[in-house]
Amino acid sequence: MLNKVSKIGTENLNDFLLSSLEVQVSMMQQHLDICKIFANTLLSNEVDSLAGSKYSHEKPLEGRYSRWGHNPGSVKVGGQRVPIQVPRVFDNQDQKNVSLESYEQLRKAPEQAESMVQSVLHGISMRDYQRTAETLVGNFGISPSSVSREFVAQSAAALEEFQKRRFEENEFVALFIDGKYLAGQQMIIVLGITGKGQKIVLGITQTATENHRPILELLTDLIDRGLKFEEGILAVIDGSKGLKNAIEEAFGDKVIIQRCQWHKRENVVSYLPENKQEEYRKKLQNAYSEEEYEVSKAKLEAIGKEIKSINDSAQKSLLEGLEETLTLKKLKLNEFSKSFSTTNCIESLNSQVGKFTRKVKRWQTGDQRLRWVVLGLLESETRMKKVSNFENLQKMQQKIKSEIENRINSSKNS
Repeated sequence: MLNKVSKIGTENLNDFLLSSLEVQVSMMQQHLDICKIFANTLLSNEVDSLAGSKYSHEKPLEGRYSRWGHNPGSVKVGGQRVPIQVPRVFDNQDQKNVSLESYEQLRKAPEQAESMVQSVLHGISMRDYQRTAETLVGNFGISPSSVSREFVAQSAAALEEFQKRRFEENEFVALFIDGKYLAGQQMIIVLGITGKGQKIVLGITQTATENHRPILELLTDLIDRGLKFEEGILAVIDGSKGLKNAIEEAFGDKVIIQRCQWHKRENVVSYLPENKQEEYRKKLQNAYSEEEYEVSKAKLEAIGKEIKSINDSAQKSLLEGLEETLTLKKLKLNEFSKSFSTTNCIESLNSQVGKFTRKVKRWQTGDQRLRWVVLGLLESETRMKKVSNFENLQKMQQKIKSEIENRINSSKNS
């Protein structure tokens, strides 16, 4: 067990381990968060040595120093400024604030080389947490001899716990799964929606295409970490066969798939002559706008007959997976169409990541792609708002649960 580390207006190692951290995107995200928490904990430990633990009546140095709030600050990690909260300490004897030596050391630390990033990631992946903690000490310009073995041990234990964080505390009603194409590689992102409408980036994997195997491994890892789906979960996807196969293998009969209506519409019109595309784009949109499942399906099938004479492939594209584009209508959940009938929710996130990755002029390695995509996710996730109509998501949960139960009972009786 870690010794208790007091919280000084921000998260530190112990607070971080006890908190409900719901974002799991990649090892690089861990690197950034670990650096931030490492710095917070170093500052917190110095405050403890001067003013004592936050709620302790035992004060060192005859009570000379007192806690005095905190100020915003930052440390430089991998070429960017990472914000932290810097504790303030007041010298009761000299009647003035005192600077923290550890913060001065962090501020003067040389810019970390790429080798430090790779060393941290390698240490985490190999579960060599003590070496990772020692790497952070040295690369932040701090002499290893100036910190205690206890601190290194605490950091190592925290990294290990961080790597094993779980999702049991969250109840997810839906997953959006989509790929961001970047320099010849697909970055597959899983975005979870909680029963309270919160958007949480759960995971990311890198693959050449939307391939079944790496996506399955990603989903299996999320399940191993406590992603619950036993009462059913909605998966919103663009229609990729690799995605669908991986989802059905991972979640079995407990998943309901909603195919993106926007992707379906655009795929269909792409087969048509340019002078026909806008006409049928509007027709398809009108059909999907119908409230009743039967009416919407009938209109779509009628459109299919129309376009068969124009392009047979267009009709095949429309009819392929058509039922899954109408999932919400079939469940009588039209009030959630704005957020869950398309992949716009995750497309918006991908768009924000795209703005971030435009800063890169030349892509060199897979690690570079992953690093920049994750940095973009970190930058974007703080701006994500709750999904529309989140107040009524309990209705969606109940409908999904009932549909899963009906499926299972039908399967037993057949």
